[in-house]
Amino acid sequence: MAGNVWVVADHWKGTISDATYELLAVGRGVADSLGVRLEAVLLGHEARQLAASLGTADTVLYVDHPTLADATGLQASRAVAALASQRAPAVILVATTNVSWDLLGLLPGRLGAPLVNFCRKVEVIDGALQVTSVLYGGKMAVTVAAAGPGPVVLAVLPGTGSAAAGLGAAPPPVEEVSVDLAGDVGVRLLAYEEPEAGDVDITQQEALVAVGRGISSEANLEVAEDLADALGGAVCGSRPVIDQGWLPLVRQVGKSGVTVKPRLYVAAGVSGAPEHVEGMKDSELIIAVNTDAGAPIFSVAHYGIVDDATDVLEALAEAVRKRKG
Repeated sequence: MAGNVWVVADHWKGTISDATYELLAVGRGVADSLGVRLEAVLLGHEARQLAASLGTADTVLYVDHPTLADATGLQASRAVAALASQRAPAVILVATTNVSWDLLGLLPGRLGAPLVNFCRKVEVIDGALQVTSVLYGGKMAVTVAAAGPGPVVLAVLPGTGSAAAGLGAAPPPVEEVSVDLAGDVGVRLLAYEEPEAGDVDITQQEALVAVGRGISSEANLEVAEDLADALGGAVCGSRPVIDQGWLPLVRQVGKSGVTVKPRLYVAAGVSGAPEHVEGMKDSELIIAVNTDAGAPIFSVAHYGIVDDATDVLEALAEAVRKRKG
């Protein structure tokens, strides 16, 4: 497989996402196995300073253009496709985040390249690229040989790599490159809706207490909030809880919500549907509480308790506070 490995840097409002560092860790392994270079592609306007933390890459290819100041898939796909026609990479890794979804929808078409979506594992076996993709909301995993006469685009799920392993120790060399982005922009970002004031970003919490239909009523959220407060974390939920309006959409974990990787994830009354598990299975420590001993959540939990969720949450909160003194 000729050509280098690319990671398209995912960033928003001046911050490189953890998903980018995860991709750099994955890309580093692929590039080393293939014996090629790992290059990060950074798109933006007056954003060269963001390249400083991308040192896992051998080089950062920086495209600066006023129309790349905001994340729009139309211009981003034009820029990456134009650059790819100059440099002929073998593999292009893109994170499946809100910032990059539009890019993923357009880039393969512009390149006439194959796309493997929802990638959970990317590896090189006997000199060939093999990718594991999850389908049907996580109910099925397939392994495909990803190859083509040109580049292969891989849409990689957050949590596939280690963000810590993707952080470079020193700033990488930066090569500023130019591509033709003349013409009508077509799509412009008019506004960005921030989460409700005072709400939390559950992707940044070290401890999460997740609630499902098994907590029985909205009134029992108070018990979950009490434990989350004792742990210094936050409450989140599965889709049925969000659909009932018990928690805002920004607190939803799962395929149709967000992916989280806290140090501690307490799943209370969560059945463990594949769509939910996909968003939390990489948590460092998972404790599941459910009255149903056969609930699927127990298959991914490190510790399981078959009991009433509210009773267990109350006991855990009391124990945590007692331990803290």
